Amino acid sequence: MTPRPSLGLRARLLFAFALLCVVTAASVAGGSYVQARNAILQRTQDAAVQAMTNRLQAHYPLPSAEPGLAELDEIAGAATDQNSIAVAVYREMHAPLAPPLAPSLASPLAPSPGRWRPGERVPILDLGMISPELRQVVASGQTAWQRVVWQGEPFLIIGTPLLIVERARTRMSGIEVYTARSLLPEQRSIDGLATSAWLTGGAALAFAVILALLATRGVLRPVRELGWAARLLGEGEMRTRIVVRGSDELADVAHTFNNTAAELERHVKQLRDMEADARRFVADVSHELRTPLAALAAVADILDEEAAALPEPVGRAARLVSQETLNLTGLVNDLIEISRFDSGVAALALNEIDVAELVRATLRTRGWSESVHTELPSSVTVRLDPRRVDVILANLVGNALRHGEPPVSVRLRVDPDWIALEVLDHGPGLDEAVLPHVFDRFYKASAARARSEGSGLGLAIARENARLHRGDLTVTNAPDGGAKFTLRLPRRAHDPDGGAER
Repeated sequence: MTPRPSLGLRARLLFAFALLCVVTAASVAGGSYVQARNAILQRTQDAAVQAMTNRLQAHYPLPSAEPGLAELDEIAGAATDQNSIAVAVYREMHAPLAPPLAPSLASPLAPSPGRWRPGERVPILDLGMISPELRQVVASGQTAWQRVVWQGEPFLIIGTPLLIVERARTRMSGIEVYTARSLLPEQRSIDGLATSAWLTGGAALAFAVILALLATRGVLRPVRELGWAARLLGEGEMRTRIVVRGSDELADVAHTFNNTAAELERHVKQLRDMEADARRFVADVSHELRTPLAALAAVADILDEEAAALPEPVGRAARLVSQETLNLTGLVNDLIEISRFDSGVAALALNEIDVAELVRATLRTRGWSESVHTELPSSVTVRLDPRRVDVILANLVGNALRHGEPPVSVRLRVDPDWIALEVLDHGPGLDEAVLPHVFDRFYKASAARARSEGSGLGLAIARENARLHRGDLTVTNAPDGGAKFTLRLPRRAHDPDGGAER
């Protein structure tokens, strides 16, 4: 299963800090903006309603219960000040009717003092600014207001009915007065608040990113050091340690890592010492056994020659001693060979060799030419150690003949950089649980077998010889049955000192 890609720790910390800052700044600035906006508009609205009411109260009593245009114009003038304009409506009449005298007063309202000069007529209020809903509420006898946008400019429209107070009751006069006040100054103030909120949020975000960078630097540096040290430890640098800084949780992790590394170094040193002692013991014993084995082999040869003339029990014993002496000699030779690989003294004696001829010579020397089928392209020359490749082939073909079923075949595959020698048989193949351990030393596929015909080191030595050539030896089960061993060797072999040879 492919792991799902994720952001690094630095990116996640930066994202978390930035998200927290944005949410906090948006909440605080947004709340302050809404409260300030509502407060500004409410204060403006209350002040405008109060000013209009005061001006109209000063105009009472009404000069006429059924006013004409002159009276309506007078009422509208009384409700108008330097910050607002008004219109008085009675049934289908409204005043003022005259347009503004100054050409600069194209707007339906002069929003600030000094917009027009004395002697100029105040601009009229466009009835299109008053919504039917507002007129309906005012007509019912209530003072009401509404914020509208007219020709791209915000306005506060206030409407109030004029009442006639008699001795016993109060009745509607039918006159409605509407004033319009520009909210452009307030809108500019609100826009300024919004701009300040955005600037504050941006500054807070930048500050949060800086804090996040500083925090991630303090957190990630120990983490990177820990990762670097873990990689070195995994590569075998047992002396790797981390510098402990401070006394926080990361310092505890560093202490734990250092203690673990020290304990691991101690155990690895013990294991290496034990392994070196074991290898030295095997090498020493193998070399010490060579001299007595040489004498035993000479005696065994004599016994083998005289076995036919000896009585049957004695002859059988002589042949057994001869065979076991040969087996023991092969085991000691294999132990000496594997100890050379372990100690790193094994070396190649490279020569330019025709691979097909080398394979045929290996089969001919051991009498396998008639038993093994070959597919060997001619004129394939490679620089290699013929003795070691002969050992590899002898092990592979010998195993195929002993444990597999005929026909056994050897095939040579060639490409510009590599050659591949494949040894196949048509037996039952190898169990899947056995395949990973085929090249292990002294590995036995069946625990019931107390001993095997060989030393148990042949395939291990074969793989070591392949790796000494900078190649490899692998095994698989062939699709049509049987085991397939593949020896891959580079066409450009390497000398023992590490230099490449063509």
